[in-house]
Amino acid sequence: MRILLVSQMYPGSEAPDLGTFVAQVERALVERGHEVERAVLDTRAGGKLRYLTLARRAHRAGRRFRPDVLYAHFLVPSGLIAALAPGLPLVVTAHGRDVRNVGAIPGVAAATRFVVRRAATVVCVSEYLRRELEAKLPEARGKTEVVSSGVDRERFAVTPPPDGPPRFLCVGSLDERKNVVRLADAFARLGEGTLTFAGDGPLRGRLEGRKGVRLLGRVPHHEVPRLLAESRVLAQPSLLEPLGQALLEAMACGRPVVATRIGGPPELVPPEAGVLVDPLDVDELARGLAAAASLACPNEAARQATAAHDVRRQAERIEAILSRAAGRDARDRRA
Repeated sequence: MRILLVSQMYPGSEAPDLGTFVAQVERALVERGHEVERAVLDTRAGGKLRYLTLARRAHRAGRRFRPDVLYAHFLVPSGLIAALAPGLPLVVTAHGRDVRNVGAIPGVAAATRFVVRRAATVVCVSEYLRRELEAKLPEARGKTEVVSSGVDRERFAVTPPPDGPPRFLCVGSLDERKNVVRLADAFARLGEGTLTFAGDGPLRGRLEGRKGVRLLGRVPHHEVPRLLAESRVLAQPSLLEPLGQALLEAMACGRPVVATRIGGPPELVPPEAGVLVDPLDVDELARGLAAAASLACPNEAARQATAAHDVRRQAERIEAILSRAAGRDARDRRA
């Protein structure tokens, strides 16, 4: 198949951690023999005007590449840009923020409704997200399929744990949704070990100078396996997590995890592999950190739980969805 990938997030030199989950699915599709052309944004700069750039890139790529199917990531704006291309079948993946924006930002509900009606299939990265989307937009019912972004289990491989006091790692933006301040408060109650943050954001100042806390800033995605190898527990107690990409990557490395019980993580984390917590309860979060540090590491249950989410398996499922959309469109044109 000739696939035109449209995404408002894609890793680039200025933002190497941007949309890495999009790039890994693309690579897996290419490995399966498909030809993929990109119309993507690989920087956070430019404000909302950058979406005009994305629209121009998508239009030019569509005319030049002549794809069999459009594959967009995020309902709006990427999905909307792709949906405006006439005569081409569309599959779009919802990731979380795009669904939460429905009803929260004026105009997004109408735009998302148009995308959903136009799409052959809407892929949701978790069952939690599918339920949220279908509750907000009943038009999505019967069109959705759940396929996680997947994890590269070859790159994220099991390694021995580090010696000494427990080392905790948090990967993600330093913002309110990631709940990083409560995580640091909970860690302080343990009185031992280290807590490393790989990411940056507006709450960095509230984490600086804390005992045992390290701030690495943004790191390229290829550095994450090394950081996991240097850690014993991955902590991601977000206020809401539609999937939990960092959880999948840590579990693939055999690391136990601490995760929020709100959103997609309960679908991923068995009791033997980690601890689910109320993200607003600092005491419970502290107990969760201690409990996760006492779990086996390497953790075979964590590794096994990621088998169903191997990126190559997920790419095979996406391939089937794209093929079905392209085939149905071809049959409609012949009719």
